[in-house]
Amino acid sequence: MKEKLVVIGNGMAGMRCIEELLGIAADKFTITVFGAEPYGNYNRVLLTPVLYGAKRIDDIMIHDFAWYQSHRIDLQCGPDKAVTAIDTDTRRVITRDGSRTDYDRLLIATGSSSHILPIPGRNVRGVIGFRDIFDVEYMINKARSHSNAVVLGGGLLGLEAANGLLQRGMRVTVVNRANHILNKQLDEHAGAMLQAELEAKGVQFCLGLSIKSIVNEDENIAGVVLDDGRELPADLLVMATGIVPNIALAKAAGLDCERGIIVRDNMQTSDDRVYAVGECVQHRGELFGLVAPVYEQAKVCAQILAGQGNVVYRSITPATMLKVSGIKLFSMGDYQGDEEADTLQLIDHARRLYRKIVLRQNKIVGMLMYGDTSDSAWYQQLMHDKTDISQMREALIFGRAVHSEAA
Repeated sequence: MKEKLVVIGNGMAGMRCIEELLGIAADKFTITVFGAEPYGNYNRVLLTPVLYGAKRIDDIMIHDFAWYQSHRIDLQCGPDKAVTAIDTDTRRVITRDGSRTDYDRLLIATGSSSHILPIPGRNVRGVIGFRDIFDVEYMINKARSHSNAVVLGGGLLGLEAANGLLQRGMRVTVVNRANHILNKQLDEHAGAMLQAELEAKGVQFCLGLSIKSIVNEDENIAGVVLDDGRELPADLLVMATGIVPNIALAKAAGLDCERGIIVRDNMQTSDDRVYAVGECVQHRGELFGLVAPVYEQAKVCAQILAGQGNVVYRSITPATMLKVSGIKLFSMGDYQGDEEADTLQLIDHARRLYRKIVLRQNKIVGMLMYGDTSDSAWYQQLMHDKTDISQMREALIFGRAVHSEAA
């Protein structure tokens, strides 16, 4: 008789785990999946092209309803099917509509939510995050009849929201607490180059500032007041200020939680029958917000569920390949450097190219690429292998082709 596997969360992490599991132990479990959204599993990374009109919702589906049916997975989705409680004693989950489902193994993949800052006046219509299809549809509808948008947060998500709203015809201002945009992925020079290109497209920036309060007009947002006293008109405020792991369900069930649901190297929680993957987990003190480590967690969890008990999850520092408004960016490792590090730089303003390599003891420890990222895999391999670059140092900054010619 098959064991019952229940999955809470119909997003990319949980469904990647199930896809992996079907590939190695398709007949081990009967599988039930609960999702709060009325959709199959879609690619959240591609929500931005939906926002600016390059893709439709159907285009970003990873697993549509037919996929679940063909794999005999019982998908329970929609607001009424959101899981509201886990009873680990009876091994049962309870949904909003009161239905109860037993499990032998439980996988929690509840993801994360937008971090909505506690700004005075935030509880009005027009203040949203940028996490799901509902948020995108809301932004599209606002853009049809309103003019002014403010995006709080100059990270990748905020810049993508700004670009999408700009292409929808809105006037967009990005407010960022740091003094340059993408401050977690780029240095000041690369951030300034990106800002200049986005300003040329029409995006405005207020840097080194945050929002002090929100102006309310008939329970709708009408503007925002900045730290320096300036007021910006706003029909829409998108908060792109990070994510918060969704741990309330696990915490209420008595599972060990800190900032995320604590998991061991085999992705088990403090209850041996309960596993967790994705943005909701905390592994060895670390939280996760990128696809690569989340998919690796899913792979390990699938192998454990399949009975391959000798695998463990080990976090690695992934390189970040970004694409903002068609502008290619790449960063990895310690791209800032310090007094003990050597730095190689290539700046070509005419071609809008910037390259920075940080070295310690003739080994690459970090780098940035702006405008041309074609050699990113080569540099990443050199860093991964801890290659001594002393013999190629003079040509290193110019890329693989020039290095090959010099050799």
